[in-house]
Amino acid sequence: MKKSVDRRRRYLLASDFDQTLSFNDSGLILSEMLGATDFAEKVRGLSAINLVQQGGELAYLLLHDPEYRRVRREQLFEVGRRVRLKANIAELCEFLVDGVADLDIELYVISAAPEEVIQAALEGIVPADHIYGTRFHYAADTGEIQSIERVPAGYGKVAVLDHLQSELGIAHDHVVYVGDGCSDIHVMLHVNHRNGLTIAVAESKRISQIARRTVLSTDTLSVLVPVLEELAGLGPEQIRELFQARGMLIQEWDRGRTDWVTIRASQSPPGHDAADKPGEAAA
Repeated sequence: MKKSVDRRRRYLLASDFDQTLSFNDSGLILSEMLGATDFAEKVRGLSAINLVQQGGELAYLLLHDPEYRRVRREQLFEVGRRVRLKANIAELCEFLVDGVADLDIELYVISAAPEEVIQAALEGIVPADHIYGTRFHYAADTGEIQSIERVPAGYGKVAVLDHLQSELGIAHDHVVYVGDGCSDIHVMLHVNHRNGLTIAVAESKRISQIARRTVLSTDTLSVLVPVLEELAGLGPEQIRELFQARGMLIQEWDRGRTDWVTIRASQSPPGHDAADKPGEAAA
């Protein structure tokens, strides 16, 4: 008897974290915990002198700034628990695990946010080994941050993405990258150059002009819209039917190079928490 062959096409979906999967910047949440009020000014100062890669400012402050050096690992986990996530990240993961059309897509998070923050925020949703954030080395006796082992910011994100592609055996044109800001520019240009798909989830001109598609929504399921169109070749009605089969309705969808998407639950699927609010399109 012949073994069945899985004909689904393999893809890598890599996503930023701060303001892509979440509403908040983890640096701002940490600053509020510490009582620090000048985080934004310090970040602007570091950016103005080009001392660190854009997105890596928090890592620099944690290692060098006296006000932030007192942070310990447990506090970073607490920041993650306070992060407000966008809607339906767990549902997005379920979609991908079950298979989207004929696509086999693996989700990884690549972000300059501290790894502990992302792991705590996405605990029970995204496996820890699918998360690549800034990684610190801590002193065994004091718990103080001694050094930085990895900062996935700027070109650092490109390095992580190339590593994942090689490890997973994913072709260049089977990569999807989702991001929101300047720290994603290098990796988006890299993915575009190799004929992958880039999706911006913010209106920033610098990023939306580079990304092949822009999707504005507070629901992470919305990134599946360009994925299903561009990679699976599905039309609007097929996409709506696919969502409805999972108990979700695309309530509003203003199509174009920028898609404005509102998704709501059409019914309560098994195990669905009715307290989870559906995503609403950005205003």
